[in-house]
Amino acid sequence: MKEETYPFVVRPLPYEYDALSPIIDEETLCFHHDKHYKTYVDNLNNTLADYPELQQMSLKDLISNLDSLPGAARTSIRNNGGGAYNHELYFDAMKSPVGQEPTGSLAEAIKRDFGSYQQFKEKMKQAGVTQFGSGWAYLVSDKEGKLSILQTANQETPDLNAYIPIFLVDVWEHAYYLQYQNRRADYVEGWFDLINWRKAQKRYEEAGM
Repeated sequence: MKEETYPFVVRPLPYEYDALSPIIDEETLCFHHDKHYKTYVDNLNNTLADYPELQQMSLKDLISNLDSLPGAARTSIRNNGGGAYNHELYFDAMKSPVGQEPTGSLAEAIKRDFGSYQQFKEKMKQAGVTQFGSGWAYLVSDKEGKLSILQTANQETPDLNAYIPIFLVDVWEHAYYLQYQNRRADYVEGWFDLINWRKAQKRYEEAGM
């Protein structure tokens, strides 16, 4: 994702609101992007308005250096900055359902680190389904190119100084409840067909792999 600084903007979806149907319907995607994600961006900007010394920091820098931020702003930046970061990667990492699978160096890394694509899928789905309460399941690479799956709660992110995010699945209820109600497993299963593997491969290559 391109680095930007305050005031942060709500990034438009890279596809139409109905592009992810039937897996994620238009109503859910519109509500998720235009309401939930926008609220995180607005709240982050409202917080940073009082801290000019932080306004030249990128979103990644803000959430990677929370311990160095003013205490009064830290919780808001963790929650709202993390919310903006997570949602931007989530929306950008999907495309119209095509049922594709990874190729190239990322496919090789998945086979090496998980045994097979199917084993990766099972572990990723388990991470999403078993994340207690609200949160995310991330596929990340370390600086040596080794892949792993991480769970994060609420709007926390992995350690961005140690890991390069490849993609993630949102398992907050607002990501699926209008359409799937309590069937989180069905939503996560469908999400695999939305992964934009071309962009995932690019992120992996940009990590130096």
